[in-house]
Amino acid sequence: MTQQKGELSPSALIDVLDELASLVEGAKPVFLSSDVRVDREALMGLVNELRHGLPSAVERSDDLLRQAQAELDDARRSGEEIVTAARQRALELVEQEQVVAQATSRAADIVAAAEREAVTLRTNADEYCDARLASFDADLDALKGQVRAGRAKLAERLGPDAGRPRWDHVPEPDWPDDRPGEPVVRPGRREG
Repeated sequence: MTQQKGELSPSALIDVLDELASLVEGAKPVFLSSDVRVDREALMGLVNELRHGLPSAVERSDDLLRQAQAELDDARRSGEEIVTAARQRALELVEQEQVVAQATSRAADIVAAAEREAVTLRTNADEYCDARLASFDADLDALKGQVRAGRAKLAERLGPDAGRPRWDHVPEPDWPDDRPGEPVVRPGRREG
């Protein structure tokens, strides 16, 4: 399947998530806050890439599942048609003027061969579907791992005390005298 414009492969989606995490990790902190300053244009560019890439990745995986299901249905239908045709042929052979024993034996052989072929077709279709689903599962696991890693990095940065000032270590400011010659009243102190 060829990629169309706007589609992202699973590895490209992981790269965008890595860029997003790097952008947040490298952001400058806002003074006296746990907030960070992020380049909005760069952030929105990455978000838009994900917004456009994820639906196409999900759509591709849905297409693969639909294709695998269609092939499985075709194989089952083909197997059933073979078995039905073999049974019909067996009945025709019995109805003819041949020896009943030969017709029955031949019909049984045809039915057995058809059933073996139907089993083979079903097995091959099931193995194909399983392989496609396993591949899709691995891609999703990789993507899920990258998302978890990115979230863990953000959680470390945004932990309960990350980037917050400790007020018990803030020095008392020097307040200018408002009126020369009068006592200065500072917040938090009482004149005695």
